Amino acid sequence: MEISLFFSIVSLGVGATLVMDLWAFFLKRAFAIPSLNYCLVGRWLGHMPEGRFAHQGIGQSEPKVLECHIGWGAHYVIGVVFAAILVAIASPAWLQEPTIIPPIIFGLATVAVPFFVMQPAFGLGMAASKTPNPKQARIRSLMAHASFGVGLYFAALMLSFILPAHA
Repeated sequence: MEISLFFSIVSLGVGATLVMDLWAFFLKRAFAIPSLNYCLVGRWLGHMPEGRFAHQGIGQSEPKVLECHIGWGAHYVIGVVFAAILVAIASPAWLQEPTIIPPIIFGLATVAVPFFVMQPAFGLGMAASKTPNPKQARIRSLMAHASFGVGLYFAALMLSFILPAHA
């Protein structure tokens, strides 16, 4: 892979994940709406080498060393991987003239990962079905992933001005 394309994908993923985190920060400050505790993502990943992939309740599972660092790092790595998938689907040429529809649709589609992988593995059920308010949890997940899609678009837009010939 060309260095500038690699840099673009990493920048796209980090930028989009940052927008997602800023959205979560805004919701927490303005409306006291909590976001996902990425330390629990680190805890989940920390149990995997022991062969434990699912939990009755991740919050009650044994804490792992550096779980917060691992969780936050994984959050950004996943954002970069998702960005790479979007660029592979839309083509590197999309980075030169980004449009908003592909990243919004893709961002919303990425909600399948928490709905069908992470939430069940955390003991929250499929699409948060075992949470006290599944509808609210689903809407929050969709909003978070929509903000990731918006972040993909704006990061790509910024990159198109910085690196106009990177594809």
